Amino acid sequence: MSAEAVKDARVLLLKEYQGVLGTHSKALPGYPFGSVVPYCLDAAGRPLLLISRLAQHTHNLQADGRCSLLVGERHAEDVQAAGRLTLLADARQLVDPAAIEAAAQRYYRYFPDAQDYHRVHDFDFWVLSPVRWRFIGGFGQIRWLDDITLANPFAGPAEASMIEHMNDDHAAAIAHYVQLAGLPQHVPARMVGIDSEGFHLRIGAAVHWLAFPAPCDNPGAVRAALVALAKASSWPCA
Repeated sequence: MSAEAVKDARVLLLKEYQGVLGTHSKALPGYPFGSVVPYCLDAAGRPLLLISRLAQHTHNLQADGRCSLLVGERHAEDVQAAGRLTLLADARQLVDPAAIEAAAQRYYRYFPDAQDYHRVHDFDFWVLSPVRWRFIGGFGQIRWLDDITLANPFAGPAEASMIEHMNDDHAAAIAHYVQLAGLPQHVPARMVGIDSEGFHLRIGAAVHWLAFPAPCDNPGAVRAALVALAKASSWPCA
């Protein structure tokens, strides 16, 4: 299994925030059913979904948890030349109150408009446990991958504290990251996630992931990377 392919596949999963969920149709057995869903990654690096109990895909998952998630490069002009990733997974609804609360805190940073859906509108959190991945990096770059997930070492209080500090005290630095990366500047960006390889910004309704120049394995390394990026005149190459 190519380490480069694993990294490229994980970067695609991190950069995107929506995909096509494929489930087994309960109404028409034997037929696949596709629907668009937003996602973020949980502490273990697995896709985390918030879906309605009334949705057809939820009924399908309740009957058969085997599913897929197709993720492709956004705004690709030639979809056959662009990267795409298909996850084959087992879907599991979160039922433990502590797990639900941790999922809510994470998910609502990424998608604040979904606040309290699981309480008010009968929405539940589901996690997709990977079975296998199919990654296509472009023409001729096709691989089956056993595992691309990478646990987030900062998930929980450490990540929340770093994010709060950046949003409250370093809005100018965040605006500089946006400018360096050539991201939209029509509304102020907010940091919503930090992992060992980079960080997520929410700009309007869209989510963007930016890579650190080098992996960070502790909060001190994250701080040093963010300070260096705030002083940079161009985005460093990894």
